[in-house]
Amino acid sequence: MKMKTFIAPVLSLSLLMPGIAGAAAAPQTSTSMTMMKASVNTPAADLRANLDHLLSEHFALAVTAMAKAYDGAKDADAAYKALDQNALDMQPAIASLYGEAGAKEFERIFRAHNKYTDDLVKATKMGNQAGIKQAQNNINGFVDEFSTFLSTATEGELPKDAAKQALKVHEDLVQKVFDEYVAGDYTDAYKAYREGFKEMFDVSKALSTAITTQMPEKFNNTKADTKAADLRSALNHLASEHFALSALQMQEQYDGRTAASNALVTAEAGNTADFKAAIASIYGNEGANAFEKIWVTNHVNAQSDYVKAVKDNDATARAAVQKRIDGFTTEFATFLDSATAGNLPKSAAQQALTTHENQVQKVLDQYAAGNYDASYTTNREGFKVMFGVGQALGNAIVTQFNDKFQEATPTMPAPTPAPDMTTVWMKLNSKMLKINDKTTNMDTTPVLWKNTTYIPLRFLSEGIGATVKWDKKAQQVTVMAGDDTLVFWVNNTVMEVNGMKKNVGSTVFVNKDGRTQVPLRFIAELLQWNVDWAKKDGSITLTKAM
Repeated sequence: MKMKTFIAPVLSLSLLMPGIAGAAAAPQTSTSMTMMKASVNTPAADLRANLDHLLSEHFALAVTAMAKAYDGAKDADAAYKALDQNALDMQPAIASLYGEAGAKEFERIFRAHNKYTDDLVKATKMGNQAGIKQAQNNINGFVDEFSTFLSTATEGELPKDAAKQALKVHEDLVQKVFDEYVAGDYTDAYKAYREGFKEMFDVSKALSTAITTQMPEKFNNTKADTKAADLRSALNHLASEHFALSALQMQEQYDGRTAASNALVTAEAGNTADFKAAIASIYGNEGANAFEKIWVTNHVNAQSDYVKAVKDNDATARAAVQKRIDGFTTEFATFLDSATAGNLPKSAAQQALTTHENQVQKVLDQYAAGNYDASYTTNREGFKVMFGVGQALGNAIVTQFNDKFQEATPTMPAPTPAPDMTTVWMKLNSKMLKINDKTTNMDTTPVLWKNTTYIPLRFLSEGIGATVKWDKKAQQVTVMAGDDTLVFWVNNTVMEVNGMKKNVGSTVFVNKDGRTQVPLRFIAELLQWNVDWAKKDGSITLTKAM
């Protein structure tokens, strides 16, 4: 396969990933530009990747440790020890940025928060309502204390309110996974797991952007939010999620927990679909089906067959599965070599894939032998390897298609808006709306929800002279602006522009005031508005020549 058939879908994923970084920093206004060579291997991208690793691993281990503790599983203590070690492993990075005192304060706050979730599990298992309330109060206290720490450490580059919102979302998702798991709703639990896992990559983008903005010289004036860094992070996300889900599914299958295992199979299928859908959008169903066949038949499915062979102590079946897996590493390595035009050589790809498969199998082998501490050690090693995969594949892609990832650098200040410019001003949690010199009050407000800034569609549309229609039965909003017709659907991430479907990137929803809210970044880019975000007061200014 040619490289073009593989690069673009992965790139499209990286560009569509919303995050709280968009709420923490204003987008640049376009001017005359100088193109710079792009790379995934910059100090800032490395920082972001390290945070990707440690934060996503924290989430994965936290919810696993909670589930294991609630079930009274034999590996519960080992899972919690792995979670605690993850917190300790964050300290060197904190110390390198904010000194030993900062690292110690981080340790005090972060490790205590791990204990609060463990307390919550124990209280829930005992039906101790007072204990549950106390644990939840402690968790809320952590959110406030840690958001203060982050804001102070970054000298306000990551504002406390933005940090607090992100932490609250994280804790809510951890709680949601646990609540659904306790209720036996494993499908919903692992759906929330995937959402919470993804959110950690949004947090790492916001935090790494704040740190590199605060300390530009320490990171050679490189940025954490470039297109190349976004690609590397997107690959980190998909690869590491695959490993985490696979290892957990194999444990549940081995233990005979069919419902939980099946729910994890569904979650793994969702991870695979993220790849397949992106690839189909570039070179059609034929290419996507070819990818799926390679990825699923002798990889995802083979891992499940490996569990059965281990559980049955069937050496013949085990050897047969391993032969299939060996075939996968060769076939997929060949695919990657061809796709990247040799920028990720087959030998290097096959070595990485073989390491991955060996680690997945070793995690289960040690688990089946009751060597739980060793199993979690291997699990953490295997999880970390996936971030090397993200780096290597991202580097191959950016090397070949560098022009697609170059960043535009301003060479002159943005011009002052001409008199015929239309200016729209809003503010988070404020009903005030200003359009040029006219001020009116809306009946709702812009909000920050799930790390994305949303604005009321009707008031923006009508403010710029567009016509808005609402179809209650279809839950559909139609905006007619000049010759263009835009259609949005509530609780959907897809909309239409003149009959052409586009991915919004975040869910359109109706708020408590009955108003349709759409992501600021998407609607601004769609309508070609320039956006100025004032992080200090949460104000939003949109400008466009009309």
